[in-house]
Amino acid sequence: MRQAYFITGTDTNAGKTVATLALMHYFQQQGYSVVGMKPVAAGCVWANSLEGGSKGQWQNEDALLMQSHATVALPYALINPYAYEEPVSPHLAGVDNPVDCSVLKARFEQLKERADIVLVEGAGGWYAPLNAQQDISDLAKALSLPVILVVGIKLGCINHAKLTYQALLQSGLPCAGWLAVCLDKDMLKQTENIQTLKQALTAPLLGILPYSEPVDYAGLATYITGPLF
Repeated sequence: MRQAYFITGTDTNAGKTVATLALMHYFQQQGYSVVGMKPVAAGCVWANSLEGGSKGQWQNEDALLMQSHATVALPYALINPYAYEEPVSPHLAGVDNPVDCSVLKARFEQLKERADIVLVEGAGGWYAPLNAQQDISDLAKALSLPVILVVGIKLGCINHAKLTYQALLQSGLPCAGWLAVCLDKDMLKQTENIQTLKQALTAPLLGILPYSEPVDYAGLATYITGPLF
């Protein structure tokens, strides 16, 4: 492994998966092998027919996208160790099978051996609870990774971004930068909001990903300017 990053967002549906997949293509376009990891996913469907004749398992749409866009073929369970059926907070969805950060760290160590770049996407926001005692920030600290903050550009994003960024700084983890993901094609003063965030956040702006429907991940990768590494 050359480098790994932890991807967090200002909220649920802030565009973390879009950003992660765009980053995967960004690194691929530079000639690196890359894999994505979705340690915890809530809101899964049951898959009965799996390769190799193995038993069925819960699978998440975002994790499947990471699996299909990686440069390395990986078993689903390595990409998404904790897959919960209900689309609710992991600490509620996983009451009978709570997230164990030591398990996730072990899976991450396996992924490190498979590719140049590993991108780990968190669930929800920075303080979204994983289990009864820990939240997403604890997982990022357990993995000791630099963080990329995804800001969903919509009404209210300035407050959410400033609060999340402050929490990131307090964690002691380095922030490699932030990505602006434009979620609302009709948003008023979009450019002005991004400019305000550029002035408020001291970490570098890594790129502005425009609204895209359908989403073209390889195309969005061209809007990522870095610096990374």
